[in-house]
Amino acid sequence: MAEAKKAIKKATKAAPEAELEAKVEDKSIEVEAVKATAKAGKRSAKAVKETEEKVAKAERKASDEPKDKPKQKQNPSRTQLERKSKAYRKLAAQIEEDKIYNLSSALDLATKTNPVKFDATVELHINLGVDPRHADQNIRDMVVLPAGTGKTVRIAVFADAEASVAAKKAGADIAGEEEVAKLLDKGTFTFDVLIAQPALMAKLGKYARVLGPKGLMPNPKSGTVSNDVVKAVNDAKAGRVEFRVDSTGIVHLGIGKVSFGADKLEKNARAVLNSIKAAKPASIKGNYVKAIYATTSMGPSIPIATSEI
Repeated sequence: MAEAKKAIKKATKAAPEAELEAKVEDKSIEVEAVKATAKAGKRSAKAVKETEEKVAKAERKASDEPKDKPKQKQNPSRTQLERKSKAYRKLAAQIEEDKIYNLSSALDLATKTNPVKFDATVELHINLGVDPRHADQNIRDMVVLPAGTGKTVRIAVFADAEASVAAKKAGADIAGEEEVAKLLDKGTFTFDVLIAQPALMAKLGKYARVLGPKGLMPNPKSGTVSNDVVKAVNDAKAGRVEFRVDSTGIVHLGIGKVSFGADKLEKNARAVLNSIKAAKPASIKGNYVKAIYATTSMGPSIPIATSEI
């Protein structure tokens, strides 16, 4: 009799679970999810009812979701030119596709395709076949642009009293050891070029971390460390610029303003290209110049024949 009672009790306890499993199989819902809510001690009528409600909710959710979701329509990606304004595209249409221009024509076209109202800078971008990781291929030079840069250059001279007087007469905005040191101590940089005498370079050492990232640290290669401070000031005023190849082997340099006109821009461009040609490393055996482009600050680029170098 006792064994019969145990069997009946066991069958009674298993009945809700068996019934739920049958429901789950009919409705294609995982059995484990239902069993999790029907653990030992939770087989009361209330627990079974809650489980049934969860099953019904899962069934409704599954029926609401479409079996085959429609694929979202993907719009074709637009080119960089198509994303520009109508005025820009109209100017860019003046540049013939797949045509390589000579230097004079390219610079003339650059002045005509300036899309902005201000006097934009005309730039040269020259892709060189060099590896800047090698010291002899890290192209760097200083060149004086014949027609100037079109910018007002503020010059500071870190020199002794006698040289400072001569530098101010030559056109320096700030000159003197104490005057420049006070500005550097305050972190005030009201100058674009800093020229120093070689004997005083040691005193600028403590400012190297500030001047270096700003590109203001005097360097003999750029002509900003010199005993002849008058010549250095005159060169800076006349339009001396420094260029250096970047990590990808490209030289980026502004050569003047749109208002210069094609003739002055060509003179400046010739000076830059001649300097780059003269700086060709002896280790380069292949193509030294891969590509040349001219452009304004915000205008379209114009390809130039590499034979111009």
